[in-house]
Amino acid sequence: MGTMETVETSPAHTSEAEQAAQSESAQPRSDPTAAASQRKPPAVSAAAWRWSLLLVVLLALLGWQWLDTRSRIGELQEELARRLTSSDATTNENRALTKQNHELVQTLMAKTGALEARLAEMQTQQLALDSMYQELSSSRDERLLAEVEQAVSIAAQQLQIAGNVEAALIALEAADARLARSALPQMLPLRKLISRDVERLKALPLADIQGISMKLEGVIGIVDGLPLAFEQRARAEPVVKQRLGVEPPAWWEVLGQDLWTELKQLIRVERVEQSADAETALLSPSQVFFLRENLKLRLITARLALLQRDGTSYREDLRQTRLWLERYFDTREKSVSSVISLLKGLSAADLSLELPTLNETLGSMRSLKLARDKGK
Repeated sequence: MGTMETVETSPAHTSEAEQAAQSESAQPRSDPTAAASQRKPPAVSAAAWRWSLLLVVLLALLGWQWLDTRSRIGELQEELARRLTSSDATTNENRALTKQNHELVQTLMAKTGALEARLAEMQTQQLALDSMYQELSSSRDERLLAEVEQAVSIAAQQLQIAGNVEAALIALEAADARLARSALPQMLPLRKLISRDVERLKALPLADIQGISMKLEGVIGIVDGLPLAFEQRARAEPVVKQRLGVEPPAWWEVLGQDLWTELKQLIRVERVEQSADAETALLSPSQVFFLRENLKLRLITARLALLQRDGTSYREDLRQTRLWLERYFDTREKSVSSVISLLKGLSAADLSLELPTLNETLGSMRSLKLARDKGK
């Protein structure tokens, strides 16, 4: 501040010196004293120049300092702007992260709620399963008795309705195995009855129902290919080879021989060695079709009687089938004769077996069930 005051007062002194010099120069040079006084203004002018130079330097310094300060302020402003921009970007990023974290927290809370609901549901299911297990444990004997009763009932139905001893044995053995796994002492009398029924069924002289049924099915499959009696074909006449060295016959002889051969094929007289009944002589195509279909129907009826263990119907169907084969089909053919022999053998199967009942076992089971119901 002191420097600034010096600079401000210097022009005043300079102007006063200049005014004094001008007033002195205006006076006439009359004496040496006036000449001496005229030499003083250059000294004042040098001092003014010094002060002016100093002022210029100071102004230059001030200008340089102002420019430097302005440059620094600009740099500070740019740095501040960059930092503000970076701060805004960081703030936006932080906001995005905060929003993402908030959404993640919401998602985790939703999943946690779902897991809690699932856990509560699983706990409820666990309680229900525990309750069901307790109920099943308490009714284990009842379930066992119901399963065994169902198996024995199935065995009784197979014996009474279908006569299927094999199926009845399978059902009874399954019931016995179920009782053996339970190892309950109160079930021992029932198990003894079931074991006795199994032994009785195994002791029966059983016919091979399944094997006979398969054989009948095979015969049904070949009925369409069996030759009929009136379809016997004449044997082909052997072709006589011409000897070497013999001249071939003339063309008219060959033509005549071919015509004669064709005529013999068109008209043929056959002898049918069957019954004297005229029906066996010739059959129309429709009659042949119905004959084969009726034959199949007889065999199917025999299979049904076999499965029902109806020996009378079974043997009658096979007998009628053999009669039709012997009457309408060519018994000289091996296929026909083998079918007739097979049917004769199948007719000898004994199906009239008296099958045992399971009434005693079923009655024992009902009594045991009633006793358990009264004990509750």
